[in-house]
Amino acid sequence: MCAAVYVLSTVMGYVLTSALLLKCPTLLHRRKREPFLSRHISHRGGAGENLENTMAAFKHAVDLGTDMLELDCHMTKDEQVVVSHDANLERSTGISAYISDVAYADLPPYLCKLGVTFQRECVCEGGEDKHIPLLRDVFEAFPNTPVNIDIKVNNDTLIKKVSELVVKYDREHITVWGNSSNQIVQKCYKENPRIPVLFSMRRVLMLVGLFYTGLLPFVPLKEQFLEIPMPSIVTKDPDKMTRSQHVITWLADTLLMRRALFNHLTARGIQVYVWVLNDEKDFKRAFDLGATGVMTDFPTKLRDFMEKNGTYCLNTSTGS
Repeated sequence: MCAAVYVLSTVMGYVLTSALLLKCPTLLHRRKREPFLSRHISHRGGAGENLENTMAAFKHAVDLGTDMLELDCHMTKDEQVVVSHDANLERSTGISAYISDVAYADLPPYLCKLGVTFQRECVCEGGEDKHIPLLRDVFEAFPNTPVNIDIKVNNDTLIKKVSELVVKYDREHITVWGNSSNQIVQKCYKENPRIPVLFSMRRVLMLVGLFYTGLLPFVPLKEQFLEIPMPSIVTKDPDKMTRSQHVITWLADTLLMRRALFNHLTARGIQVYVWVLNDEKDFKRAFDLGATGVMTDFPTKLRDFMEKNGTYCLNTSTGS
């Protein structure tokens, strides 16, 4: 009897302490410093309104007042850090070659039309700018705009060069970097721990496990940004999904899209970004759940939604 009472009191004490710290995490953890906040994030510069990852796309997004540019980095054969999503150029340029095998001066231009990855049956037609830019071009053009860098390949030289560029342009306080790969994120953190990192996929799964076991409030976290998809929108064509795929998507959505999780993280100074949302109902759901920011291919649509609903972009700076 005494043993049962002891176990019950211990469990109750754990549950109550966990619940208290979930709501008031600063009782145990110092809140992380937030040098910037991003509500409006332009995915690849706004891949639904301009050709993705081009200077034209980035300028358009910054002119709209976006809080953050999201982009992808690779390295060319002559070790130039370029802004492009795919390792192979075929989808974006029609030329089947790897960026790492081509010198920067020899990179082909983008095609006139590119599909929008996260919008069904949507193609973006570009203007005159079909050029693959250098990362330094973006830093020079938009010195005050926070940038979210996806390191696309596990390459030590690429990680080192990105870090050097961030330091050179004095952007450690307005840059976040990482990848879904835990190995890449660990290398980024080791190369320059002053640049905030994203949660890797492995760390996201750990985060969810800690949340549902009640352990999360007790665990220190080095990451400052959680960037996760809204599972309900990831699949392009729900009509072609099997029943098991529907169940998995529903389960992932139910586990990830939790207001209590988002509120706990933001209370600890960890920003929560949900990607890649292109419809008003998804914008609303993400903000209603407590997400810090939304990443979109359509920056104009997101800006209009935010203005209509009183959720304004926080970045009032321009690229100059």
